[in-house]
Amino acid sequence: MTYYNEQIECMDKEILSQVQLEGLQATLNRAYKNVRHYRKLFREIDFMPEDLTSMDMLPRLPLLTRRDLSANYPYDMFAVPLREVVRLHTASFNFEEPVVTGFTGNDMSNWAELTARNLAGIGVTRDDVVQIALTFGIMSGPFGIQLGAEKIGASVIPISAGKLREQVKIMRDFKTSVLVSTPTVALGLIRSMDELGVDPNGLTLKCGIFGAEPWGEQTRQKIESSFYITATDTYGLTEIFGPGVAWECPAKKGLHIAEDHFIAEIIDPETCEVLPHGQEGELVITTIGKEAFPLIRFRTGDLTRIDNTPCECGRTHCRISRIFKRCDDVVVVRGTSITPEQIGRILTGISGFEPRFQMVVDRQEDRDQLMVVIEAADQYFFDEMKKQRRFVENLHRQISEFVGWEVNVRLVEPGTFDPNRRVVDNRTFK
Repeated sequence: MTYYNEQIECMDKEILSQVQLEGLQATLNRAYKNVRHYRKLFREIDFMPEDLTSMDMLPRLPLLTRRDLSANYPYDMFAVPLREVVRLHTASFNFEEPVVTGFTGNDMSNWAELTARNLAGIGVTRDDVVQIALTFGIMSGPFGIQLGAEKIGASVIPISAGKLREQVKIMRDFKTSVLVSTPTVALGLIRSMDELGVDPNGLTLKCGIFGAEPWGEQTRQKIESSFYITATDTYGLTEIFGPGVAWECPAKKGLHIAEDHFIAEIIDPETCEVLPHGQEGELVITTIGKEAFPLIRFRTGDLTRIDNTPCECGRTHCRISRIFKRCDDVVVVRGTSITPEQIGRILTGISGFEPRFQMVVDRQEDRDQLMVVIEAADQYFFDEMKKQRRFVENLHRQISEFVGWEVNVRLVEPGTFDPNRRVVDNRTFK
């Protein structure tokens, strides 16, 4: 079993609890002093940071949502002056009011350690070549992996996503030993290997880390058997760090939360009541190490459960179950988070009003597909086929450009679908 920082990863639970309490107290003080939003919330409930004397008091504090972050766009949630921020990212460049996150130099160092733990946990060393097939851009994902790999001393290929046939050649010629990508990209690489006649036995791959979208055991088995590797899951949010929040160890029995940096809770998404460990609910995370952008009781929207039973890997930090579902209308398709509100704004921009529509997600030939089904109305020239076709083509082009890949668009007769169900996700993650 390998660790990057065994002393912390296998820390005694009582000591870890004390680390969390001290980190939480420091975070609350920093947030109250420097962030108007938190100061207002705390005053509304007559709470001062020094009032918190035990972890049991955390549920007294208000929950934080993405709407709160957007309302304070761009910098009002920062707890340090902008001159101390060395990196800026956003949760999604598609939002009309994106959430901007900041990192101090210490934040970047902590992020590097967290992703180094992720990589070292599956056996990555300075002798490895890590191919990062994630899209480099304004979102944080691949940058954290690069930081961690470089901290370990491994060689990094920051190849980004796309151009799968070229990626296969680089994987073979550069002797890649670790692949980091979305499951969708990994399955695309497998198809490209078949097309190119590349024998996986001729590769030097030994393991892979796959995340940014839900994937099940059948997908894991296909990736492992096709590449002859061990495939593990990873979890992160751009609002917090990106990758590095939680990761699978070789036991593959859940993802370890880095509890020296994050406090995890599970709540009932309807009542917001804190649920006992072991019950499924919405994951809520509080950061206790971030300087620039502290988050206190942040609602992730992801459904999971916390497991505190001992793990055979020896790590003492709790685990969360793999995440396949959300408690809101956000769908994650091919690593992209999409909401009905975003699609609705595109439809309104084209037609002048928001029609009834439904987002339908399916999986075909190991690839996620999104279809936007729109209820036809007189405004769509339903009786003039040429105008209707141009209208659908325009919708198809704009929605596809918005998400970054091909989306199907279909007009249907009124009554074809339930307008109250704006998202239908037909995927299964077995």
